[in-house]
Amino acid sequence: MSIPGIKQAFACKGFTAVTDVLTTAECDWALSSIAELAPNAAGSRRLLHEDWCQALVARLRGHPDIASLLPDDHVAAQCTYFEKSQERNWLVPMHQDLGIPVTQRVDHPALKGWSEKEGSVFVQPPAQVLAQLVAVRLHLDPCREADGPLQFVAGSHLQGRLTTDEVAALRQAQPLESCVLERGDALVMRPLVLHASSKASGTGRRRVLHFVFGPATLPYGLRWEN
Repeated sequence: MSIPGIKQAFACKGFTAVTDVLTTAECDWALSSIAELAPNAAGSRRLLHEDWCQALVARLRGHPDIASLLPDDHVAAQCTYFEKSQERNWLVPMHQDLGIPVTQRVDHPALKGWSEKEGSVFVQPPAQVLAQLVAVRLHLDPCREADGPLQFVAGSHLQGRLTTDEVAALRQAQPLESCVLERGDALVMRPLVLHASSKASGTGRRRVLHFVFGPATLPYGLRWEN
């Protein structure tokens, strides 16, 4: 797909696939780096400070298709590792990604849903902040229908932050779109787009690095954790 086509799909649907972002050797290198850090982990949210992770951030920013979807003032704010397999299997109900990692709590009526995960502070900012974010999911394994790929309600990111009833209505209003990818491909998405995933039914592994990019400066006195 051409860059204009990628940008149009991303704007209209809230997600788009970018193929051949990493080579097989680069996927192997990323997996070995993760294994050294957390050999038995099914996931981790605190990877961005690692040199190898910063190298991947530079790799993403240097890819022309992905760079076309990242504003110049955006920085990498988070990297999360996920692994789904028969041994580590789960389903994710339809939802929007609403939390962001910040340095500390700030008292403001617009800020909600404060929580702590793996020692990091998370908050749910207003929709106008979330609407600016771009997530890039690097697939280190193939992700086929049997591997529990993400399923989307296309265009739902344009509705802002949704209530439970609104999520249910949009889910019923149109068919879901699955995003099946090969090893080394990336899925670029808006965190506000409705998405879900089923349990894996096959024998493969689905290992993903999920990067979040956002504006360098946040409102309300918030600061990114990294």
